[in-house]
Amino acid sequence: MPQPQQTVFAVVLAAGTSSRFGETKQAAEIDGAPLVRRALQAATRVCGDRVIAVIGHDAATVLRSMQANSGFLVVNEDFESGLGSSIALAARACPPQSDALLLMLADQPLVTADHLDALLRRWSGAANEIVATAYADTEGPPVLLPSATFDDLRRLTGDTGARALFRDARFSLKTVRFEDAAVDIDTPSDLRRILRRRITRSE
Repeated sequence: MPQPQQTVFAVVLAAGTSSRFGETKQAAEIDGAPLVRRALQAATRVCGDRVIAVIGHDAATVLRSMQANSGFLVVNEDFESGLGSSIALAARACPPQSDALLLMLADQPLVTADHLDALLRRWSGAANEIVATAYADTEGPPVLLPSATFDDLRRLTGDTGARALFRDARFSLKTVRFEDAAVDIDTPSDLRRILRRRITRSE
């Protein structure tokens, strides 16, 4: 488990174009809260004001949906190039003394603060140790990326994410299983499916 003095910043990626959703999905609501706000609330519960939100597409709408009073905001003017550019901006925005990034996607609505905390607890604190979420026979976000990955993250471009680092010999990989991370919102039908699931659970 990381030492108390270690500094971890949560990064919520919310800059995408929502092309398959048909409108700005970051503002779509579940239980009365927009997706981006739900992600920020979970991040804030774990990292306090050490939260970086990366926005881009329809930035004004996403900003209104956030209603965040703490943390940092980064606007990706090159959001159309893909996820990699947003990760790179977030890594550059992190203070030099940061020990790790906790990378999250705004469109994973079932990710909880408890799971984010579990990722932190799984991390030994080593600068070369990645802790990813395991689900659906793969590993992915949310993922803790330690400081030794930052130079690689800052060089990302286009739609290339951080998964290549999982198999890089310079780093070790740990995982925390959380099947609900497999649920993301790409289309309106994805959102309707989540809403139906929540209604069923509440009955």
